[in-house]
Amino acid sequence: METAVSIHDSLLAQADQAARDLGLSRGELIAEALRFFLRQHRQAQFTGQLNRAYEARPTPRERLFTRKLKTKLPVTDAW
Repeated sequence: METAVSIHDSLLAQADQAARDLGLSRGELIAEALRFFLRQHRQAQFTGQLNRAYEARPTPRERLFTRKLKTKLPVTDAW
């Protein structure tokens, strides 16, 4: 698919130089940069979700459930 975007001249010049250095076309370089950005963005979103999940304190019901599990698990530790 072809699309048009506006990019500042100095940034486009840097991109063109990087593409030449890497042996890529301008389009290939931009597509690879976009894939990299989107991968990083997804990872940052996932990390944010994990951080929010782990920063929440357990509910009283979750604490009770955890206590019950601890009392039912066999102790296999040799220490």
